[in-house]
Amino acid sequence: MSNTVLELTDLTKIFSSGGEDFVAVAGVSLKIREGEFVSIMGHSGCGKSTVLSMAAGLTSVSRGGVLLDDKQVVGPSPDRMLVFQNYALLPWLSVLENVLFAVRYARRGSDRLFAHESSSKLKDRAVRYLELVGLAHALDKLPSEISGGMKQRVSIARALALEPRILLMDEPFGALDAITREEMQDELMRIWSQSGTTGLMITHEIDEAVLLSDRIVMMTNGPAATIGEIYNVSFPRPRTRESIAEEPEYYRVRNEILRFLYDRFGDKSAEAAA
Repeated sequence: MSNTVLELTDLTKIFSSGGEDFVAVAGVSLKIREGEFVSIMGHSGCGKSTVLSMAAGLTSVSRGGVLLDDKQVVGPSPDRMLVFQNYALLPWLSVLENVLFAVRYARRGSDRLFAHESSSKLKDRAVRYLELVGLAHALDKLPSEISGGMKQRVSIARALALEPRILLMDEPFGALDAITREEMQDELMRIWSQSGTTGLMITHEIDEAVLLSDRIVMMTNGPAATIGEIYNVSFPRPRTRESIAEEPEYYRVRNEILRFLYDRFGDKSAEAAA
């Protein structure tokens, strides 16, 4: 995991409204290595999603830059696939067709991915990644006929089918109930270990971040939010939630994150009001 895949350098975003500037994010610098899984955490409004959106090329950069494999990011591309919280599936297409739609679109796009692959090869590709996420039995089902957890698996399969250099996830399990969320965390660990894809995820869940991540990036409160601390998570892989719960390191990292969130960057105005 020595090669840098994604590099954020002095990343800054300034929004203008009514003739005034608001500095949402200021001076974020981070290198993410190949095969690494990194989570970004912080209080609501700290700019986590803004950082992810700039990395995806969906939001313009006011200052600084984003490099993917040492090349400047200038817009969205299949080499940076984003998994949304709300699945973003097309309801009139089956599970298989939702993944195929993305693969076919990528082949027609400017990146010309899979230009050498026939229609049958593209279908095989879509089926292969749906099998990876455990949905071989649901290829012909519509999104309305499957559970929330299954919908998110389709979303992950659709992203992975384009074989991105990095998988970006914005609270991917936030809309799921607690039990399904834990199941999807286990599934993501399995999928990530098999696919070898680099991952960058936003989450509000401390245990989720500790379970999944190699490093946890803590954002300070805005305005001008930036990186406050980075915690290394050194548990060996493969992991299970049962095995890490027995590790003293688990409680150390968890307590460090809690102290950062509530002692150093808690809501001081709320505390004063109380």
